[in-house]
Amino acid sequence: MVVQALKDQGVDTVFGYPGGAVLPIYDEIFLQNDIRHYLVRHEQGAVHAAEGYARSTGKPGVVLVTSGPGATNAVTGLTDALMDSIPIVVLTGQVPTFMIGNDAFQEADTVGITRPCTKHNWLVKDTAELGNVIHQAFHVAMNGRPGPVLVDIPKDVQFASAEYTEMQKARTKHYQPKVKGDRDKIEELVKLIETAERPVFYTGGGVINSGPAASQLLRELVDATGFPITSTLMGLGSYPASGQNWLGMLGMHGLYEANLAMHGCDLMINIGARFDDRITGRVQDFSPGSKKAHIDIDPSSINKVIPTDIPIIGDVGHVLEDVLRLWKAGGRKTNKDAVTRWWHQINDWRKVDCLAFTESPKTIKPQHALARLEALTKDHPDRYICTEVGQHQMWAAQYMGFEDPNRWMTSGGLGTMGYGTPASIGVQVAHPDALVINVAGEASWLMNMQEMGTAVQYRLPVKQFILNNERLGMVRQWQELLHGERYSHSWSEALPDFVKLAEAFGAKGIICSDPRDLDDAINEMLAYDGPVIFDCVVEKHENCFPMIPSGEAHNKMLLGENASTLDAIGAKGAVLV
Repeated sequence: MVVQALKDQGVDTVFGYPGGAVLPIYDEIFLQNDIRHYLVRHEQGAVHAAEGYARSTGKPGVVLVTSGPGATNAVTGLTDALMDSIPIVVLTGQVPTFMIGNDAFQEADTVGITRPCTKHNWLVKDTAELGNVIHQAFHVAMNGRPGPVLVDIPKDVQFASAEYTEMQKARTKHYQPKVKGDRDKIEELVKLIETAERPVFYTGGGVINSGPAASQLLRELVDATGFPITSTLMGLGSYPASGQNWLGMLGMHGLYEANLAMHGCDLMINIGARFDDRITGRVQDFSPGSKKAHIDIDPSSINKVIPTDIPIIGDVGHVLEDVLRLWKAGGRKTNKDAVTRWWHQINDWRKVDCLAFTESPKTIKPQHALARLEALTKDHPDRYICTEVGQHQMWAAQYMGFEDPNRWMTSGGLGTMGYGTPASIGVQVAHPDALVINVAGEASWLMNMQEMGTAVQYRLPVKQFILNNERLGMVRQWQELLHGERYSHSWSEALPDFVKLAEAFGAKGIICSDPRDLDDAINEMLAYDGPVIFDCVVEKHENCFPMIPSGEAHNKMLLGENASTLDAIGAKGAVLV
């Protein structure tokens, strides 16, 4: 039943780790060839790999793990997927039904533990319900705001027999989220688009989750109106980085011009974002005086953080289609003179050049490393970028450009160190001929480095590009700027030799510490037809700017000392603007 349900749902890939409570399912997987199973080295890695697969394809990722520690090891991945709206279906084994509650070997209350970190979960005690529940799980994961679901299957249920419920007969009508937006609200938004003087589109991961058509509609609306557009970390790629209306990412480490446009706008159109605290800064000072429209398929996200003037509940693709149709029918009007003046102001902010940095002839600056990685890979016809979490993640978002959706995989809401390596494996599984690079910090990378064994076993040519500053970079930056330079446990005194580590796994290792050798070393990594660990030794104490200090409004930014406009001296190594 389990395997047939997966086949009926179009599943061809499962990431997992076997154990006693799921051996009947593994036995059935052994007897078929339609679904390929990838053996990870840790259950957390399985869920992150499924996230990478899902994020890069738009299809649900599937995970199979055993009971007890198998399920609890998946919790971080489930929470990560819930925060970032990634559709994951996790199947867990459970002790037999008659042993539940007896503290049996490898028993855990999986449903209770995962209730807060899944969109929904099920404990199946009746084999006759198994097919129906699995089909429901896929339906819930993929419809409405996507997210992770979990099905807990006791071992005696796996051994029993019953009639299989086919997909078209499964009970799914009880969950039918609203996808069409309210016409009156959409008309109200169109009227504001026609008259706004300082508009901005604020986009998020919901655009990408809605599918390729939503990104195309967004591009058409932005280009037709001439309005500026910015994005959250999760929305990168929904509008091309080369587009003339693109302001760059906004938020705590967003661009100066993007943050000031959000602060100074008179119409903010939020499309598929949730007003995360890393975007808003101090809530009471966020974008004062603007009219705010919020398009989101999740009703609970609207008015949760920021009061909304025009709430539109619906799927981004459907709503954008209606906005475009009504706006065109009304004559495609905008307040062109005022918008032109708005662009003059934005272009003045751009002159600050907030990402400027000074290159070093002796030491590789991390910004330089990513700028060169971008230059040498941006023309690749099929490139995917994953990241771990920390300074390198923000630098990647700042210095690397994304022209299309589903090309950028990162942990946004939960900020999970150890995400990138398994996620890159999931992406490479989904796109075997693509160039898949995981931009990492040495500290994050070590958290799930065991998954290099998975990459080598399945001959997955993922490139691990490690910016090695021998520090917990973001922690060290906060300690420098906000905690009196007291560097409490923000470095390791026992880092491995990453080249030898790569060779121990059976991969290729490359090390580079001289900026003059960087391009050649990156090209060597790209030319190798197999998994690579690239140890890029960078400046140890470089800070990531711009930065909104904790508790400040989003127009109060620390800028690097190379920025062009210096209004006031701020924290060490930065200017406060």
